[in-house]
Amino acid sequence: MLLIGTALVAIAAKDPVLMKINGKDIKLSEFEYLYHKNHQQQVAKESLDQYVDRFVTYKLKVADAEAERIDTLPSFVKELNGYRDEIVRPFLTDTAVQERLVREAYERMKVNVNIDHMMLSLGKDYADNQKQIAMADSLINCIKQGEVWDSIVAKHSIDPSKVRNNGHYGFITAGAFPYVFEYAAFNTPVGEISKPIRTDYGIHFVRVNEIRPDEGQIRASHILVTFPRKMDDAEKARLKAKADSIYNVAKSGADFAELAKKHSQDPGSSKRGGDLGFFGRGRMVPTFENAAFALKDGDISEPVESQFGFHIIKRIESRGVPSFEASRPNIERMIASDERSKMPREAKIGDAKAIYNYTVNPKLETYLKDEIAKNGKFDSTLVAKLRESDFPACTYGNESLPVKDVAKTMNPKTVLNNDAAIGYFNAQLEGLVNTRIMDYYTANLINDNEDYRNLLNEYRDGMLLFEISNRKVWEGAGKDTTGLKNFFEANRAKYAWDKPHFKGIILSAKNDSVMSIVQDDIYRIGRCDTLTQTLKKIHGNNIKMERMVVGPGDNKLADYLFFNGPAPEPTAAYTKCMVLEGGIITAPEGVSDVRGQVTSDYQDVLEKEWVKELKAKYPVSIDKKVLKKIKKL
Repeated sequence: MLLIGTALVAIAAKDPVLMKINGKDIKLSEFEYLYHKNHQQQVAKESLDQYVDRFVTYKLKVADAEAERIDTLPSFVKELNGYRDEIVRPFLTDTAVQERLVREAYERMKVNVNIDHMMLSLGKDYADNQKQIAMADSLINCIKQGEVWDSIVAKHSIDPSKVRNNGHYGFITAGAFPYVFEYAAFNTPVGEISKPIRTDYGIHFVRVNEIRPDEGQIRASHILVTFPRKMDDAEKARLKAKADSIYNVAKSGADFAELAKKHSQDPGSSKRGGDLGFFGRGRMVPTFENAAFALKDGDISEPVESQFGFHIIKRIESRGVPSFEASRPNIERMIASDERSKMPREAKIGDAKAIYNYTVNPKLETYLKDEIAKNGKFDSTLVAKLRESDFPACTYGNESLPVKDVAKTMNPKTVLNNDAAIGYFNAQLEGLVNTRIMDYYTANLINDNEDYRNLLNEYRDGMLLFEISNRKVWEGAGKDTTGLKNFFEANRAKYAWDKPHFKGIILSAKNDSVMSIVQDDIYRIGRCDTLTQTLKKIHGNNIKMERMVVGPGDNKLADYLFFNGPAPEPTAAYTKCMVLEGGIITAPEGVSDVRGQVTSDYQDVLEKEWVKELKAKYPVSIDKKVLKKIKKL
């Protein structure tokens, strides 16, 4: 207990209370976070004392919102929870691991690795997989002792490509294979053989023969004369002659794209003039790739044979490996789509286990063996019994995970021997505890992570500030019609105009005939309170009516009709205009004529009165000693 108490004192000393507002502690870290952030965003910098005053006012408003229990409203809680779910995501992955993977992938983009490959089948279970790995180790030893690679591959490899390559893959590029396979290929020294690796396809090992700089990417077009499924020598000769003919036309200066559209039998590229876009090594079949990379920009190859047919290739342009920043988006998308996407989170899970002292019960295996022995075997009866067991499987933080929670994730119909059953339980435990400990980590993040806490509190307080300000000031001023009217009357001189204004309605019509009919209707209906509604009902979109209070220069129609402005250029929609009602006034007749300005000024008054009330209502205390610790900016 003494040690725990000492730790708490140390934490408190590191992040002391700077101020208390309405009894609520405001830590130094929160103030500094907002102070530094605001300082960076300000054009006109304010002093620390000025910011302290503004910060206190901000927190007083938040306190008022809490006093009115705005933070308990279902709508508020829902919005805050949605935001929490968004901002917590970066804190649940190890960003350093993510960055390492991105930079690792980029460095691999700079080279190609020449490898040989061997693959054995996957076992039907864990024990069988171990036998296959042992077999791979044995074959590696045989090769190291002098046995010929080709003969080992021919006898043991299940890779279908061995028929054409005898296990010699040649040069490969980053991103072309599963990450664990790529890792082995790029991390094994030249001349050596990797350790056995497991993928979803089998047990592999690779031998690295050579590493060379990546040649970058080229952009090429091609014209393909395809091979039929069945072809004799005569047919192949005929197709070769056809390809030679197209090549000769292309070499003579004909438009290659038009030739591709007309003659290429590649349905994917022929519509684009044969354009295949940019590609690097390892993306095309070897014969095509080698021919394309051997060309210079602008050159056209003689017909090149592949398993698909004869290709006439035009190399358009080339580029080196893109810069790191240019490559980052593609690398991040690639990482997000393979097994590397899990690695930053797995690293964070490891961190959480260390932070919360995750410990598997040392008596767990003995307990499981005893239970299996009592039952006689692993079956549904045993699983049912385990689902009632409170025996602690592991602990972390202040939590204990019982056996029954793990057993609930197990399939009671699984058939396993005793050793495999314990392995199965441990695997289920690992999966469940990873989920539970991250839930625990997330729940405690607001207490354990200063950056997350400050970010979430900033958003929460911002939501409260907006809602309480809307109630007390913004929306309050708009709804207080009596207060607005009285404020205007008391300050009428402030809103006097230095120039006359037009106040009324200007009607625009689509053309002369519409305007003539409108004027007849006005004469027939007569001036009345429902005139505008009636005209709109009769003429619809053939007319437009604009109510306004404007001075010279504020509106082109008003300028033309009242302030000697030029005639506005007629639009396609409305060509004629007239004054439907109103005229020139020299001063505002009521608050509605200057509502925007009056409302803004009235809001300022309400704001000042509100802040004055807050300062009298809620106690504020500031620790001057702690304040001195803040580095002035």
